[in-house]
Amino acid sequence: MSRAAHAVLSVDIGGTHVKALLSGHPHSGARRFDSGPDLTPAEMVRGVLALCAAGPVWTFGAVSVGYPGPVLHGQPVRDPAHLGPGWVGFDFAGAFGRPLKLVNDAAMQALGSYAGGKMLFLGLGTGLGSALIVDGIAEPLELAHLPYRKHTFEDYVGLRGLKKHGKKKWRRQVLDVIAELSAALEPDTVVLGGGNAKLFADHLDDLPPQVRLGDNANAFTGGFRLWDDKARPQPAPARTPPETP
Repeated sequence: MSRAAHAVLSVDIGGTHVKALLSGHPHSGARRFDSGPDLTPAEMVRGVLALCAAGPVWTFGAVSVGYPGPVLHGQPVRDPAHLGPGWVGFDFAGAFGRPLKLVNDAAMQALGSYAGGKMLFLGLGTGLGSALIVDGIAEPLELAHLPYRKHTFEDYVGLRGLKKHGKKKWRRQVLDVIAELSAALEPDTVVLGGGNAKLFADHLDDLPPQVRLGDNANAFTGGFRLWDDKARPQPAPARTPPETP
């Protein structure tokens, strides 16, 4: 079987850009185009295929898609809040003409960021993405629209909160959300991803304990891991309780 038949195309759908990368290529070689509130799934597929045809042609045998919304059994269950209509019920595999795995975008980036144990992923972008991974098993979370203070988590730490409150106050709100969710979920580590994660970390002397900055490119790694069991992180070894004296 040819190398192209094994190649995976990893697609990350965001509120401002759709990005794609072919396995075997460096993250710096990712290609993108603008998305936005009118983007439909058919337009997304056409845009991605146009990226694959541009420059050196990318030939792939499978596709991974990170979707900015809730997913059940590999299918969207609600249209994205920041994109156009028509995503629920769309035949993604048929449109790409290849085997396809579609997962929540935060879960895909979390999977690419995971290194063991119990990890909470928070994606600071147009909205708030979230996922929890426990011993290698990823569980997407829908925390963005849960009540928080007078509104929702997303209203305070998403793009709306950043624009409304400014960087300094927004950073304080992100720190408070990290503390609230860490107290509730008790993760070993918290990984901050999304387009505004670096903006949050800028000008902070230190990140809170057990919090580390992720990389948006990890979404591509997560997409590749969906098809490669050998590349998926293995569960952390069981902790041996200390011997009683």
